[in-house]
Amino acid sequence: MKTRNWMSILWPAFLLASAAELLVFALVDPGDLHWRGEAVGLSRQAVYAAGFFAFWLLAIGSSALTLLLTRPASEINNPED
Repeated sequence: MKTRNWMSILWPAFLLASAAELLVFALVDPGDLHWRGEAVGLSRQAVYAAGFFAFWLLAIGSSALTLLLTRPASEINNPED
């Protein structure tokens, strides 16, 4: 994949993950998170980091799908060009 395509995927995904991180953790305290009835055994920073990377991966998938769906048919049918 071209560098431009990667940046078209990663940069908007990064911005969306940053905004989602701000929004979610403005409303949710990582210290109060529970999983299956037990407290999550991670530090606040670890929860922030895991949340950011989870949001980033979801946004990367969305951006990649958008880029794939906007490709012209000629580019899809003739990938060697």
